[in-house]
Amino acid sequence: MEPQAPPATHEITNQVPPLEHYNLYECDPTLRAAVEREGAAWHAPSLALDGAMLGKPEVIALAGAANRHEPELFTFSPRGERIDTLEFHPSWHRLLALLRHEGLHALPFDTPRSGAMAARCAGYFLHAQLESGSLCPLTMTFASIPVLQREHMLFAQLAEKLFSREHDPSDAPLARKRSMMVGMGMTEKQGGSDVRTNQTRASALGAASGRGAEYRLVGHKWFFSAPQCDAHLVLARTGTDAPISCFYVPRYTPDGTRNAIRVQRLKDKLGNRSNASSEVEFAGAYGIMIGDEGRGVPTIIEMANYTRLDCVIGSAALMRAALVQAIHHARHRVAFSRKLVDQPLMRNVLADLALETEAATVLFMRLARAFDAHLAAGRTGTAESDAERAWRRIVTPAAKFWVCKRALEFTGEAMEVWGGNGYVEEGPMARFYREAPVNSIWEGSGNVMCLDVLRALERDTQGAHALLAEWRADAQGSPALVAALDALQASLAAPPEEREAGARALAQQLVLCAQAVLLLRAGLNDHAQAFIATRLATSSTGGSCGRVYGTVPATFDHGALIAHAFNA
Repeated sequence: MEPQAPPATHEITNQVPPLEHYNLYECDPTLRAAVEREGAAWHAPSLALDGAMLGKPEVIALAGAANRHEPELFTFSPRGERIDTLEFHPSWHRLLALLRHEGLHALPFDTPRSGAMAARCAGYFLHAQLESGSLCPLTMTFASIPVLQREHMLFAQLAEKLFSREHDPSDAPLARKRSMMVGMGMTEKQGGSDVRTNQTRASALGAASGRGAEYRLVGHKWFFSAPQCDAHLVLARTGTDAPISCFYVPRYTPDGTRNAIRVQRLKDKLGNRSNASSEVEFAGAYGIMIGDEGRGVPTIIEMANYTRLDCVIGSAALMRAALVQAIHHARHRVAFSRKLVDQPLMRNVLADLALETEAATVLFMRLARAFDAHLAAGRTGTAESDAERAWRRIVTPAAKFWVCKRALEFTGEAMEVWGGNGYVEEGPMARFYREAPVNSIWEGSGNVMCLDVLRALERDTQGAHALLAEWRADAQGSPALVAALDALQASLAAPPEEREAGARALAQQLVLCAQAVLLLRAGLNDHAQAFIATRLATSSTGGSCGRVYGTVPATFDHGALIAHAFNA
């Protein structure tokens, strides 16, 4: 008998086509309006071109490939030489090349003009929707520039390679490279976020000591991000009881030999798999002190302030990426004889998710303006206004706490829209979900951020008063928002111990008030009122306490909120 073909069991129907060939910038009205509002309209054409490129299937595929093919550590050469080198998949280098080509590692510094920080933040937001791991070395390089600029002799040697828009993946002495990346090394086994417990020692190489002098470092770092970078900013002590100083530690020493930085192992992380994080030991590593001796923590905190802003943007981007995937799925998938997007309860969930992403977008873009004002004040020698300083110093750590926290629940909810298909690794939703916790942990966990908010409020009462006065002026048409600001004011007046115990609630209330005000300022009145009703007002939906997504009152047009969020 001749072999028979197996019978066809069914044809494939009702499966959602992949989301591709769309423009990440053009389909986001909230971002486009914020770019205009925050002074970066001059960069909009570049953002539109970049948004179209990022929606191409061959570019989207880079993200999956970079996370499937993880970096590999080679401790020794075939001849037994200690090399501590890493090998990355070509997709990783392609992602970094795309980021660098757009100037996202240096734009406000190599193009110092009005709105440059807002332009950079908008571009970073677009790329962060594609892949998260490649952002880490780029963010640290970006954040190192304002710190290194204070070291005039050192920066003169590095500026060209820091500003270069070409990604150079080679592992070679800096003199032979076209560009460079900079990382950071703060945490140690015994301390984690408590960097003042660090024990790494630095000894002067010659008679000279202090700022600009050469040192040898002996010690370890428990989390040493992107060990393939061309240099790291590292914390160490110049004596057993000496305060901590900051050091520029290059991958290669001035004579071209590999620095004595021993990579012990790569971290096996939950997410962020495309990026290498490591444990290292310094076996007499060469370094140069930057900043004043004993002022290492304030020196590197300046770097951390910029990386914390990028944590906000990165989490907002994860939410945006998950949202557009969820809306796209709902517009194509049929269940119970109707498309998901036409079903009232699903529309409510998607509308609620859309409100969350819009609020996060207007927030990080407003923070970008505050950082722009800070950079402009530095260039001109003028002072920041009280309100701009408060946005940067007080709202940034609060935003880092809240937006990064929201990404965890958000990505899980968006995954649920996909159902079982969202839970498998073939699609992007599982990767988004695994990426979500990293920004909440990195650069200071939630508690650290909330305590930073308290310290900032205590140190800058004038800025806090200016900020609240500004918000009250915007809230006059919304009794619920006025009441929320009253509650925030009462929290600020609580006794110190009570204020510390309630720091998370205070930071949450502060961010929610800021987001509501910004939605009103953006002219998104219906969106603002829905946000206030579900996040700030005491109502049958439970307000912001213990709520789940999908509780936007039926008095709001859920379909219009979804259509505005993703108009592709």
